[in-house]
Amino acid sequence: MTTIAERARELTDTREPFVHVTVVRAQDPTSARPGDDAVIRSDGSIEGFVGGVCAESSVRAAALDTLRDGTALLLRVLPEGATPFPETPGARVVVNPCHSGGAIEVFLRPILPAPALRVVGDTPISAAVATLAGFLDFDVVADDSTGCTVVVVAGLGTGEPEAIRAALDAGVGFIALVASGRRGVALLDELGLTDAERARVHTPAGLEIGARTPAEIALAIMGEVVRAIRMDGLAPASGAPAARPQQAVDPVCGMTVLVGAETPHARVDGQDFWFCCAGCLASYTAA
Repeated sequence: MTTIAERARELTDTREPFVHVTVVRAQDPTSARPGDDAVIRSDGSIEGFVGGVCAESSVRAAALDTLRDGTALLLRVLPEGATPFPETPGARVVVNPCHSGGAIEVFLRPILPAPALRVVGDTPISAAVATLAGFLDFDVVADDSTGCTVVVVAGLGTGEPEAIRAALDAGVGFIALVASGRRGVALLDELGLTDAERARVHTPAGLEIGARTPAEIALAIMGEVVRAIRMDGLAPASGAPAARPQQAVDPVCGMTVLVGAETPHARVDGQDFWFCCAGCLASYTAA
């Protein structure tokens, strides 16, 4: 049987984002115990155990939020009428009317793959970029643009058109071309790019900091790359982003639930309703 730690390593090795969830405190009566853990994937599916179905629904919804912003979260799931939990940065409270009566605190840590960066060229600048990117915890690749967040073309006249075309075809959103302004424009003109494609190629590559040496040029390039990721929302070339699971509000208890094949569901007068558990569904249909 695969443990949660082993499953987390598998997802990390395949560069799949997920959330590692750990119960850090549990107050009876509740089925979860401190140390119980699980992984929650970007489709909302869960492997492991962090409490009953009602608590699990709250945890899964919160996990998807942490995947979106990359920030760890302390979640406290309280029964209705419990003593308020102080509002602090990095903490969130959800009131679970159909919870067992106990309270749990769960730590959610999103695990996001390092951005992949491909360096094209065999020059002092390409070597400096690869070194600095590795220091900044990028996953530096050499042979394939598939899935890359950034491609840096630093061949200085060698293999540039082919590298740019391959990166564009792979869907890479940020292509840094190391060239003078005049030569870069001429090269892009020769490629006959569309306006959308041309917007993805940045040349001259790097922030304007007066860089002269290969190391300084690498610093300027990586500064522009980091800015694009942190401030502009640059994402990996992974095709269409995974669809965020649909959410709905349980009409009985008011909880936010993730809609899936196993989510309790009722259709009344042409309108769909989803529930956190079979108990809420039964209460609704009885009413």
